[in-house]
Amino acid sequence: MVEDDARIADVIRRTLTESGYAVDLAATAPDGITAFEIDTYDLVLLDLMLPGLPGGGMDVCRRIREINSDVPVLMLTALDSMKSKVQGLDVGADDYLVKPFHLVELLARVRALLRRSPRAQPPTLVAQGVTLIPATQTAVRAGRTIDLTPKEFAVLEYLMRNAGTIISSTELIDHAWDSNYEGFSNVVQTYIRYLRQKLSLPGEPDIIQTRRGAGYLIAADG
Repeated sequence: MVEDDARIADVIRRTLTESGYAVDLAATAPDGITAFEIDTYDLVLLDLMLPGLPGGGMDVCRRIREINSDVPVLMLTALDSMKSKVQGLDVGADDYLVKPFHLVELLARVRALLRRSPRAQPPTLVAQGVTLIPATQTAVRAGRTIDLTPKEFAVLEYLMRNAGTIISSTELIDHAWDSNYEGFSNVVQTYIRYLRQKLSLPGEPDIIQTRRGAGYLIAADG
């Protein structure tokens, strides 16, 4: 998210984080471009009126499109004129949301853009007898619905999206926590333990395997 209003940025960030998303924040146009040049993102929330470049968010969007033509860009702005909307869409934005807006609408537009993204994954993930529905943050095993926190869901979703691949703790932190995370180093181990306790009843096999020195793995079906 590139947003220079600290209050708005904090509200949006908390809302997205509580919904299971990992959010990085930049407050100026140059910082937004730099973040995108360094890291890979699934979605960009972009304010239009940004300091640091003459064109503000328009310049950021142009640069993003030079780097990646596929990543969804949702512009957030107080400018409600048709000219501003057309300019934003013409430089590469996929959607346009005028401030003030309801946070439930923002979340709905985020979900819609992620579904339409060329990188979008199947709406339902299935591996080792567990079914995961990202749209509703629902996990089901052997007919029972499993209650997961947003962070637990984010970790499980990433492992299931990469079923058959060993995922390191560092990679999980990169995708399930934001870039400012400075918590304890064994946070991934802790959440893997939480997931194992919730996913498996006594007598059921553990679907998350530990590969010592390498990471964690959920085997792919078939």
